[in-house]
Order: sequence, then C-alpha cells, then structure tokens
Amino acid sequence: MPRNSDRGADGRLYLEDLYVGQRFVSRSHAIDEAQIKAFAAQFDPQAFHLDEEAAKTSLFGGLAASGWHTAAITMRLLVESGPPIAGGIVGVGGEINWPRPTRPGDVLTVESEVAEVAPFRSKADRGIVTLRSETRNQRGEIVQILTARLVIQRGRIGGSRP
Repeated sequence: MPRNSDRGADGRLYLEDLYVGQRFVSRSHAIDEAQIKAFAAQFDPQAFHLDEEAAKTSLFGGLAASGWHTAAITMRLLVESGPPIAGGIVGVGGEINWPRPTRPGDVLTVESEVAEVAPFRSKADRGIVTLRSETRNQRGEIVQILTARLVIQRGRIGGSRP
C-alpha cells in the first residue's frame, strides 16, 4: 500500500509519485450465480455462463463467470479502491489472461504492482505506467492477470511537485 508521503497534496497519485515495485490491494467483491448469469445474458451468452447443467459438460466443468465479467469487476475494484491515480485509470493497451475460472461464491480482490514508469518524451505533462494486476479469489488463486499500460498525469509539468 502506498504511504501518505507517496501521494500528492490532493491525495491522488501522479507520475512522479509512482515507482517500480509499489503495491496496491483493493477491497473485495463477492460474486454469485445471479451476477454471473445476468452479465452473461447481456454480454457473453454462452451455455457455460448461463446454465449449470450445460456447464458441467463444458471445459469448465461447472458454471463459470465470463472472463469479461471478471475483467469488469477488476476494473471496478481498481477504480474504487485501487491506486488513487490522478485523472483516473486510463489505459492505452495491455494484456489479459484468465488462468482459472471465476466461480459462484468467489470473493475477488485485486493486487497490483507498478512494473514500469516512463515519462513521455513528447508530452511533458504525462507518462506511461505499466501496472500488473492479479485478481485473486478467496483461496488466493489467480483468476485473472492484467498487465495494463496507463497514461498518468504529472503533478507539475516537467517534474516533481513542490
């Protein structure tokens, strides 16, 4: 978790406040069967997300949340209780993996670590931070790995804040 001294005067994190190895842990979110089915019905209507019986014979061997549902929960947890980044969490690319399914009854938490901090050469007011986030269930099993490149504002153009 960041120390208060890691933050700008407004409590938000700017490019110069972030450093490689800095870690953040979100609050938790419990997911249930109803959430899984509602998301799937609207955005990923495949049988293994909608029907327990059909899911039993699938690759998942039981009802599983859509990976995109897990990603959406991850984003909400990052925005509401992850790194308090000034200007919001604005992605410009990345990679996502789902090493195991999210199941009904899972309680998800996101653990993030700053992997790289790089100022823009052409834009003095911002830079790129690579943030690696692992979404874990209540057993500590990783259900998603998101490596995102984020655009982060500087606190003061050209360098550190006073």
